[in-house]
Amino acid sequence: MIRNIILNFLKTASKIKEREVKAVVFSFLFVVVLMSAYYILRPVRDAMASDWTDAEVSWLWTLNFFISTVIVALYGIMVSKFRFRLLVPAMYGIFAGSFIIFYVLGSIYEDRILIDKAFYVWVSVFSLFHISVFWSFMSELFSKEQSSRLFGVIAVGASVGGLIGPSITAIFSVSLGTDKLMLIASTMLLIPIPIIFFLQSLKTKELNNEVLNTPISNQSIGGNPLAGFKMFFSNPYLLSIGVFILLYTGISSFVYFELKNLLSDFSRPERSVIWAQMDLAVNILAISTGLFATGRIVTRFGMPATIAMVPIIICIGLLILAISPLLGVVMILQIVRRAGNYAVTRPAREMLFTLVNQETRFKAKPVIDIVAYRGGDMITAWLFTGLTQGLGLGLAAVAAIGAGIAGLWTLVGIYLGRWFERDNSNLTIPEHR
Repeated sequence: MIRNIILNFLKTASKIKEREVKAVVFSFLFVVVLMSAYYILRPVRDAMASDWTDAEVSWLWTLNFFISTVIVALYGIMVSKFRFRLLVPAMYGIFAGSFIIFYVLGSIYEDRILIDKAFYVWVSVFSLFHISVFWSFMSELFSKEQSSRLFGVIAVGASVGGLIGPSITAIFSVSLGTDKLMLIASTMLLIPIPIIFFLQSLKTKELNNEVLNTPISNQSIGGNPLAGFKMFFSNPYLLSIGVFILLYTGISSFVYFELKNLLSDFSRPERSVIWAQMDLAVNILAISTGLFATGRIVTRFGMPATIAMVPIIICIGLLILAISPLLGVVMILQIVRRAGNYAVTRPAREMLFTLVNQETRFKAKPVIDIVAYRGGDMITAWLFTGLTQGLGLGLAAVAAIGAGIAGLWTLVGIYLGRWFERDNSNLTIPEHR
């Protein structure tokens, strides 16, 4: 009875076929748990930043870029050497262990400055890496056609996790303290591991058809561990995705820094609660959009309109902010930007990777998702610091500059969407051995 109700709801809401239900449900649960763990940690990280100057945070973002580059290179070695079916579970096990280490270090040392800054950087690495690996795995399970219908629904799971995680932080941050939240997040990161193995079996048992790739192998992908960097810089399709992400980070960084500065008068526990409450608002909006609208937007309006939709809205929002530079406007813009990204832009962006081969997804995609993203963070962090502390520009002027960046972001999105919808028979990304 309950199964039939759920099945009928999924079919109605998102055009899911019966043989796809198990894979969608467990993919959904996978990302729910994954993002719950992240959203427990995110408010803790963001609350720390208001204790530091813009220059200090810019230096941390610079360090984050270089550490991310090294981590991606090490990940490339793992992709080449590890048995593929063990690769993804191993990544989440490593991250779970790392946050336990931070908990132990925080318990031992009273001077927390270096530990807090190391935690800030590591969570920033984790924030991109864990979801990049997840979507690479999703692109292995589902075809291009399936991704257009299903990725929006699966992405809703990220927003559900975005409700659960901040709720835990908002409720327990003051009573338990932030350190114990690390232990909760670490435990949650272990839960997806059995789900991963189950989804691997579903690929051949229930998702098997002529359009899918070969089954997930017990063998390693092999090849050059650093091939992802070469793929990225030599292929115009991948390079365009990287530019799209770079422009997105420009917008994200500007809004983030303004919020950081405007919230500096609040205490750290209060800031954790405020960030958590914004996360809740973001994810409520993202859930309703992703569950009922994203798949329909893609199939009805096409990829160019879908991937450019949020950049256009943000461009308009930044122009409004330039006219009315108030805290409330910044908070609304942050909520709309992130909800739109989670519900529409991110699923659309992940669909782009269904056109490429396995090696590209697991080697070049992290370069784009992490190195390009953090490179954009680093550049825009210093740009923001230069505009505010160097030139003395206020919120209104910075917002006007951001609107220009959002306009360029829109154009790149339209270009990528048109490329996706063209005949992709000539899209070849060679193996790098």
